[in-house]
Parts: sequence; C-alpha cells; structure tokens
Amino acid sequence: MSPGKVRRPAVAGTFYAGDPVSLKRQIEECFKSPIGPGRLPGPSPRGEKRIISLISPHAGYMYSGPVAAHGYLSLAESYRPSLVILLGPNHTGMGSGVSLMASGIWETPLGRVEIDEEVAREIHRLSGIIDLDDLAHLGEHSIEVQLPFLQYIMGGFKIVPIAMMMQDLATSREVGRAVGEAVKGRDALIIASTDFTHYESQSEAERKDGKVIEAILSLDEEKVIDTVYRYNVSMCGYGPVAAAVTASKILGAEKATLLKYATSGDVTGDRYQVVGYASIELTA
Repeated sequence: MSPGKVRRPAVAGTFYAGDPVSLKRQIEECFKSPIGPGRLPGPSPRGEKRIISLISPHAGYMYSGPVAAHGYLSLAESYRPSLVILLGPNHTGMGSGVSLMASGIWETPLGRVEIDEEVAREIHRLSGIIDLDDLAHLGEHSIEVQLPFLQYIMGGFKIVPIAMMMQDLATSREVGRAVGEAVKGRDALIIASTDFTHYESQSEAERKDGKVIEAILSLDEEKVIDTVYRYNVSMCGYGPVAAAVTASKILGAEKATLLKYATSGDVTGDRYQVVGYASIELTA
C-alpha cells in the first residue's frame, strides 16, 4: 500500500450523512424503512447460503438506501467476506475506460478501508483492458456509497474498486473473467453498483427494469446488455452488472434472486419522473 494515499469521500454530506453518528442512524433508518427490510441485521451470520455477488443501487440514501438495505441485510445474516470487489459505472468521464485503483485507502465517515493490492494487481495482470488509474475514482460516487453499508455490517475487510466507462459486452466479459479468476478460492464478494431507469414514469420504469431484471435472474450477461440496448433502458451500470454475472458464474453461481425493486417515486410520491433501484443477490 502506498503510504499516505487516501481517497477522501466525495459525496459524504450529500448522498449520505457526513458524520459517523448521523450516518449510522441514517443506515439504520434504511434497514427499518417500510421500503427496506423493516428490521436491523441480526448479530451474526448464519451461513445459510453463499452470496457470490450483490447488485446494489447508488443514489442518495434517502432514495435508494432502503432498497440497498435488502441486499446488505441478506449479506450480514449469511456471509461476511474479507474481500469485496466493487464494480461501478464511471459517471464523471474522468480517467480510463476501465479504471482500477490498485493501492491506498478509501475513507468514509465510518473509517478507512484498505485496498487489497495483491488481488488488484492480479486482476490487472489477467486483463488486457483494465488500466491502473486513480483519476476515475476521485469524484465517482457509485462505488463510494456502498462502503458505509459494508462498514456498518462487517468488521475488517479489504476492497478492490473498478470503475467502468466502457460497458459493452466484450469489455464486461473480460472484466468479469479477470475478477472471477483472480478471486477463485478467496473469501470474496462482488458488488455491482447500478441504478436502473432514469427519469421516466413509474409505469415505464417498472416495465423496462422488469425486462432487465429478468435477464439478470437468468444469469445471462449477453441478454442483460442486449435488453438494455433493445429497450433503450437508461440504466447506468449495466456493464458492472454484466461483469458481475460473468464472474459469478466462474465462481459457481447457480441462482439469482430479486430481493427488492422500488423507485424514487415510492419515496417521494412523484411517479412522473422516477429512478429505478433493485437489490439482487447471486448465490451458489
């Protein structure tokens, strides 16, 4: 790890609360929300299933936090990994087409998380398309917003953050293959960070997002991307999702389960222009 290399939070105080006390309270409100699971996680994992990947939203916690809480509740009560590979879209346009931050520390109001340098370098070695690049991560929120939930439910863990500006099928499969091969035999979880339809009506969002979710549940990364293109779905992280599906199958995934789907309209009451959110787990 490079000494002194700290990625400071870019959206603390906006997407989520900026101090630890308020942030913990906000996360707990997401778990207890009527749109959320309705309860806090139990004290210890039961080991009932092996979660290989989670698909989780990344909007402000007010909007998508309760949906994300479904995935994190399931994770907390079944499996708490020591390594998390975080795949997110690149919203800022900064950095390389596929950008991996290979060393350093990520900071949130809940503390610091170290990058697993060994695994990061192995993922990079296995792929000809992933660049070692910090710039893409500096202002990007899609990966950052997953960390406080992980910190809340888990003890010590390390991460490997990968931001994808290029999200075509070939790129997604190559990223997924590199991740899957690199973490074989490791105590690892993959998180694909994405929101679904943006700024369409509730009915259109539900229709379009339902088609993409069906493709995810079939564990077919090609169908995921084809559906996004065919139905013009304004989903921001379809590449990370396709990469996670690819990696998960390498790691033995046999089933995908929709834990929760909702939209911003379910929170605000405005169903004319909504953003869709889903929490999905891929299990062995």
